[in-house]
Amino acid sequence: MRSLAFALFSMLSCAASAQDISVLGEVHDNPAHHVAQAERVAAISPAAIVFEMLTPEQAARVTPDLLGDPAALATALEWEDSGWPDFAMYHPIFAAAPAARIYGAGVGREEARAAMEGGFDGPMEGEAARFGLDEPLPENEQAAREALQMEAHCNAIPEEMLPGMVRIQRLRDAMLARTALQAHEETGGPVVVITGNGHARRDWGMPALLGQAAPELDLHVVGQTENGMPLVGGFDEVLSAPPAQRDDPCAAFR
Repeated sequence: MRSLAFALFSMLSCAASAQDISVLGEVHDNPAHHVAQAERVAAISPAAIVFEMLTPEQAARVTPDLLGDPAALATALEWEDSGWPDFAMYHPIFAAAPAARIYGAGVGREEARAAMEGGFDGPMEGEAARFGLDEPLPENEQAAREALQMEAHCNAIPEEMLPGMVRIQRLRDAMLARTALQAHEETGGPVVVITGNGHARRDWGMPALLGQAAPELDLHVVGQTENGMPLVGGFDEVLSAPPAQRDDPCAAFR
């Protein structure tokens, strides 16, 4: 049984590594999801890794000598102030491909503010149209995205904020796609993208925008769920793990 499981994992790893870009989704606070990402990164041995969790400025601070020192790397990245889960969950992903070039696709506060107010060209440095940001979303998709934002914020935010929050999510998708494309152009690939499941979905996330901008690239998209729950969005592969132990996320809103 163990040899069969290993063979299956090897087959999946080889399939993923054959792609130009592999997108590895996650539920951010689930440690098992990060273990799976690190294992896949080790199997792919990418030339570059793109992190949603890092801005370009943070990614530029990553040096080979820091990769072996999790505490020093976390300090250099100012991770403790970032709002992301414990760096101990993410460090194995860095360590799994020590020769990979690290890229950051994170959206800063000023960029987010510009997107919320309707401006994409500044944050995208004139490439908004290349990634479809010059067009409004179809009405049904806009409504679905707004509903997801309301649910994610425990139905506790004013409805008038929802369109701006959707614009920020669109910017995050586009920044991920743009940075993944840049990483592939600069390194030749393969490239791995580490991001949340919402940005990884093929139907409207960064893979859709990347497909619009560079349809010639081969893309493999992995989503990760908990306890086998359905994962919408059109993933090529879905992995499941036990749920993370977490407090009630809506407690703060009450």
